[in-house]
Amino acid sequence: MNTRTSFAQRAALSAVACAAAALAVPAWSQVEPAQMVDAFESAGGKHPGFRRSGAKGVCAVAEFVGNAEGRALSVSSAFSGKPVPVVARFSMGGGNPKAADNVKSQRNMALQFDLPGGETWQMGNISAPVFGASTPQQLLGRLVSLTPDAETKKVDADKVKAFADANPEVLLQGKYFASQSVPASFAKVNYWGVHAFGFTDTAGKKQFGKWVFEPVDGTQGLSDDEAKAKGAEFLFDDLRQRVAAGPVAFDFMVQLAQPGDKIDSAVTPLPDDRKKVSLGRLSIKSVSPDATGPCVTINYNPMVLPKGVEPSADPMLSARAAPYAVSLGRRLVEGPKQ
Repeated sequence: MNTRTSFAQRAALSAVACAAAALAVPAWSQVEPAQMVDAFESAGGKHPGFRRSGAKGVCAVAEFVGNAEGRALSVSSAFSGKPVPVVARFSMGGGNPKAADNVKSQRNMALQFDLPGGETWQMGNISAPVFGASTPQQLLGRLVSLTPDAETKKVDADKVKAFADANPEVLLQGKYFASQSVPASFAKVNYWGVHAFGFTDTAGKKQFGKWVFEPVDGTQGLSDDEAKAKGAEFLFDDLRQRVAAGPVAFDFMVQLAQPGDKIDSAVTPLPDDRKKVSLGRLSIKSVSPDATGPCVTINYNPMVLPKGVEPSADPMLSARAAPYAVSLGRRLVEGPKQ
């Protein structure tokens, strides 16, 4: 590594570290950002340059057009009705950049809306209506329980069971995936935001809700035999082919909370009977032909929000920003990969 490159990387790391430090970790979290990132590396293996979660991914370019219902719900410029450029990233869950595509596991669709006036809206959406833990402490404990023994290199099943028995919320997401078919495509599965957000309208009225991006052409799953025949590497090429052949679009739907609903938990969906409204349509325009693209160094921090949208008090939501910054800092030094 030459001196100039080394200096640039150190400077980038310093900037990210300062950003992480500025995001004060609330007293209730009791989890240091670096400790959380270390736990992801210990449980999932360390793969230099790759994201510590959602390691296997591909960049895409998209466009969002908001509608009248979106404008009625929020003053955000995202819903103006004018096309908004979006940098998207589709990925598999977990920290393994070689994760198999044909298994019942998490898919992700991360989005960055580049709004007028330099405003940005970032979000991370997953293919389950619930997250894998309710608090940062619980997530850390889960990761620790899944970390292989240093000598045997194997996960202690008794340790995993003991933690899950004491924290049943960590099993909810896995049970959901087990109940579903393997998605036929990144383009044929729902993506939930899992956290509640508040939307403020022109009169200052605030409405909380949880969103989901739903494929316009519907969802589609594979049978066990079909998934086996697809093999471990099919999702990226499938998405490229679908986008090249015609529109791949998702409706941005928000389920509206009512008084008394629990809106501070990523493991508690809103009741099924809550009203759902469409705020606009996301259209995928192109997919990167390789492991490069505009998404490579984007954090997709869900606390980066536009005017007219604000976070709920969900502890998992506010705890994301600092670990994301620490993780990006490490990736910049290692050489960021897709």
